[in-house]
Amino acid sequence: MRFVRLAGLAASLSLLAACNTVDRLEQIGATPPLTPVMDPTQSPDYRPVNVPMPQQEQVAYQPNSLWREGSRTFFKDQRAARVGDVLTINIEIDDKAKVANTSARGRTNTENSGVPNLLGFETQIGGVLPDGADPSKLLSMNSDSNSRGTGSVDRSEKINLTIAAIVTQVLPNGNLVIQGRQEVRVNYEVRELLVGGIVRPDDIANDNTINHTQIAEARISYGGRGQITDVQQPRYGQQFLDVIWPF
Repeated sequence: MRFVRLAGLAASLSLLAACNTVDRLEQIGATPPLTPVMDPTQSPDYRPVNVPMPQQEQVAYQPNSLWREGSRTFFKDQRAARVGDVLTINIEIDDKAKVANTSARGRTNTENSGVPNLLGFETQIGGVLPDGADPSKLLSMNSDSNSRGTGSVDRSEKINLTIAAIVTQVLPNGNLVIQGRQEVRVNYEVRELLVGGIVRPDDIANDNTINHTQIAEARISYGGRGQITDVQQPRYGQQFLDVIWPF
């Protein structure tokens, strides 16, 4: 029964590969087709966005007035201050670290023990010991140990990125908790940028931006995933052996 299931799975994969091959053969010499314009909410991959939002304020309209309560324009501060507001973060990292350490240790020990004189009983000790034993040289031990270690660290990171984050929480002292995520896919590789932390409203510039150095408890992650990244990683079996192999 298990063989039948495996055979069915193999046949299904073969059909999928064949369909993909046929599609690619049909597109030889033709320009890559574009995705038609359509309602994005009708896509099978569509998922509604659910993020923290501020409480809705009641807007009071006043007749014959140029102003209305709750307006976010003109002289009102446009910087992020409430849950759900968007904040732009400038990440400029140019760090370098170089450390070199060398350590050496050596020790030599020699131990000798015997009974050359013991009130005349040293001659009787020879009868108890095996033939050829010398009471004056009953025990002799030598040990020699050496240890040498060298280590060096030479790192250099340089990142220049910009990302928009969302205010997810306002702390009792007025500080803002932010969280941002950005993904860009090129062919079969995804570049992913994550940022989070706590910012002071006073550090936010007039253009609603802030530097990453002004984020407390900053968590910044920049990496990728996909076919190229997968090839660059050791296989799971090799990683497993690196952990458990004692030699």
